[in-house]
Amino acid sequence: MMLPDVNPGLVLLLGGLLVPLIRGPLRYAWLLALPAMALALLIDLPHGNHGHITLMGQSLVTLRVDALSFVFSLIFLIAALLMAIYALHERDTMQHVAGMVYAGAAVAACLAGDLLTLFIYWELTAVASVFLIWARRTERAYRVGMRYLLIQVASGLLLLAGAAMQVRATGSLSFDHIGLDAPGGWLIFLAFGIKCAFPLLHNWLQDAYPEATATGTVVLSAFTTKLAVYALARGYAGTEYLIWIGAVMTAFPIFYAVIENDLRRVLAYSLNNQLGFMVVGIGIGTELALNGTAAHAFCHILYKALLFMSMGAVLLRVGTVNGSELGGLYKSMPWTTVFCVIGAASISAFPLFSGFVSKSMIISAAAKQADLWWVVVMLLFASAGVFHHSGIKIPYFAFFAHDSGKRCKEAPLNMLIAMAAAAALCIGIGVYPAPLYALLPFSVEYAPYTLSHVVTQLQLLMFSALAFTVMMRTGIYPPELRSINLDTDWLYRRLAPALASSVVAFGASTTALVRRWLAVLWRQWDVHVLAQARPGGRLVVTWRSGTMLWWATTAVAAVVLIGLLRQAA
Repeated sequence: MMLPDVNPGLVLLLGGLLVPLIRGPLRYAWLLALPAMALALLIDLPHGNHGHITLMGQSLVTLRVDALSFVFSLIFLIAALLMAIYALHERDTMQHVAGMVYAGAAVAACLAGDLLTLFIYWELTAVASVFLIWARRTERAYRVGMRYLLIQVASGLLLLAGAAMQVRATGSLSFDHIGLDAPGGWLIFLAFGIKCAFPLLHNWLQDAYPEATATGTVVLSAFTTKLAVYALARGYAGTEYLIWIGAVMTAFPIFYAVIENDLRRVLAYSLNNQLGFMVVGIGIGTELALNGTAAHAFCHILYKALLFMSMGAVLLRVGTVNGSELGGLYKSMPWTTVFCVIGAASISAFPLFSGFVSKSMIISAAAKQADLWWVVVMLLFASAGVFHHSGIKIPYFAFFAHDSGKRCKEAPLNMLIAMAAAAALCIGIGVYPAPLYALLPFSVEYAPYTLSHVVTQLQLLMFSALAFTVMMRTGIYPPELRSINLDTDWLYRRLAPALASSVVAFGASTTALVRRWLAVLWRQWDVHVLAQARPGGRLVVTWRSGTMLWWATTAVAAVVLIGLLRQAA
């Protein structure tokens, strides 16, 4: 039976708004049914353009299904189902509503065929997701949420401005390949870059994600940045700048993650690192590279969600995810430990785990380009680094290391079910990647399990593990300490306001000094004009030459300005 051509994202979006009206066990059944219904609707949709609307003379395509949008929408809906299961223990209605609306807006944005429809859902993801941060209900979470919302809304405004420039120049709002040379191309590129957490635009991610609730961070990890990856793949495939940007993205978070104490913030830096691999694939722009980007986004959502799920369970049971306060939890949370290790093996790209069959596609695509040898080197360095900070550090300091003495219950059953499902997918895709490869946008033959791929990756991982062991034994590895990790956002959150305050204070003192100086100057320059009015008397006329000086200076400045303007013209 053919289902109606409705955007599957609307099922989650509208269904999520009805959650407050549903009580008891029926609410949880409804939360599970929504992503299941949306999945059925997506699978039934024929490829092509649907949902045509004419608005103010513009032809809008509100629903476009092709190979690229399908694979991203599919993993978004799978993630929505896993996260609905993971959050079943929550009694907070706001989190359930925000999570469903957020996921629905992300799916709908992936299936948008024009820039106006994309903008609407783009901004809706920002508005809905911020409630997952505010649901923590702390003063810090409120401030972080405000910063997050401002940055995300600014991204949407840049997208809207770029779309306006495009429609003015071309008369079309179609969302296809854009490129930097297109009208508004740079503005849209910057909008996508903010949401994708490009270097120097990335701080909102590490600022916001660790401040969300235990379940909220899991939801946040899946959608916002991967929606930006999809948008870049759609609009800027083959843009060479993205190779440089992505290469930097893979490398710089490693150094922050190694010294970070908050393990959820470590995963946020790791998320930035993994996004870099996808951005490099988009920049290379070949069919193999774009397939690698789509596959890696698919796998990344699963294993990153699994890692955030395990840390969310620790936060729920222990009340902290600081590495300096954890250790020995494998005794209390054995199943969570196993699932965390599976997620760590997946993100580290161990053979037979999902990260291996996707990450190797991007590295192979870079290796096929003779002039990108330096990119291959950086990607290999980044692969070793992610094994350090996510593959080893997360499970080691949370569940092993020294025994912190903390004893708690195992994670709730619904959390364990969600983690088990994500872990099964990580292993299943790693062992048998053919179904995933069949979903990818291009038909490209690729065999991940060649002798060279497997041996190279195992060597990389073993040497990385050896380095970690030596550094731990010799005390070189940075210890887990309560500390503040200064990132580049310090420049505009602390340094810039301090400099502005200093400038204002200096300006105020300078203004006061100048006023006092002028007052003295004016008194000294008073001109007394004596005139003999009549015999025996005199008329004294006093002019404030300070006032005359003011007008003379203003006149000179005006003449100079007019001259400059004429010269410029």
